Amino acid sequence: MKIHETLVIGGGQAGLSVAYFLRRYKIDYLILDDQDKTGGSWLQTWDSLKLFSPTQFSSLSGWTMPKGNEEYPSKMDFISYMEQYQARYKFNIERQTKVLEVHKMDFGFKIKTKTGYYYCKTLVSATGTAQNPFIPKYTNKEQFSGTMLHSSNYKNPDTFKNKSVLIVGGGNSGAQILAEVSKVANTQWVTMTEPSFLPDDIDGRYLFNDATDKFYGKLGKTKAGTKTSLSDIVMVQSVKEARNRGVLHAKRPFKAFYKHGVIWEDDTKTKFDAVIWCTGFKANLKHLQTLDIIENNKVETSYTQCKKLPNLWLVGYGSWTGFASATIYGVGKTARHTVNSIVSLLRT
Repeated sequence: MKIHETLVIGGGQAGLSVAYFLRRYKIDYLILDDQDKTGGSWLQTWDSLKLFSPTQFSSLSGWTMPKGNEEYPSKMDFISYMEQYQARYKFNIERQTKVLEVHKMDFGFKIKTKTGYYYCKTLVSATGTAQNPFIPKYTNKEQFSGTMLHSSNYKNPDTFKNKSVLIVGGGNSGAQILAEVSKVANTQWVTMTEPSFLPDDIDGRYLFNDATDKFYGKLGKTKAGTKTSLSDIVMVQSVKEARNRGVLHAKRPFKAFYKHGVIWEDDTKTKFDAVIWCTGFKANLKHLQTLDIIENNKVETSYTQCKKLPNLWLVGYGSWTGFASATIYGVGKTARHTVNSIVSLLRT
């Protein structure tokens, strides 16, 4: 049997970022990816999705995304860029290879997939969150007779024409989906707290730079002096247009469902034909359950390195696996650090 120096589970932006640095060190690596083509979680996003940073701030390590016709890249722009990125660096990758279980061995790990077994000395889990959408619990949710879907299954507003739609979630996905659904449907937006909108001239590049400053103990304000958070909503063109139509008004959460809609805190009821949950994701760690290292859907790490199994690293799941590691901007930094750690372990 062949024992690779490193296996990477997941061929999305995190997996490709790790592979970029592995190849620079000439590590014997292989990416195992369950998709049949390049794109990772971007393949499942809605049709009109816009990144909220310009191309030069939405790029992976080593090669800047080519500029397109618009300042903010679309979903398809980024997928095309990932395809070119993979072709440019000729990453070693096995497609349509879904990892089912990971088992600890004396030499490292045995990986069970739908197509067979793989073996490695060190392992990087980079499966992200897209396959584990989060929907909060609500009283009588199962009684609702309308359509209910997570943003990961939303594609476009066509099926919601002339309907009454509740959109739950106050991030960029909620704002962008609200912006286009509200053009064809009667919408209501629900967020935990009042949505926080950035000034029109502040986009993702400032968010990430500001977040980096906060991480290093600096002031935590953009150059424009605006306090920011990675959860703030960037005013891309579709959201600006929705603001002009007066639809960016959100209510606080309801307390329960009933058959035809929701019940608010004051016991009033509103009928809805559909609910779209823009409520985020949890880490996809099902393949690691056999290692008995998961607690509260997280693995205890030192930066990206698993504390219980030091020849295992986790990249791209969020701040607990490296600062801003679930973002295009942040994943390169954590990937570089991870590969340096892998090289150090292999050499010793």
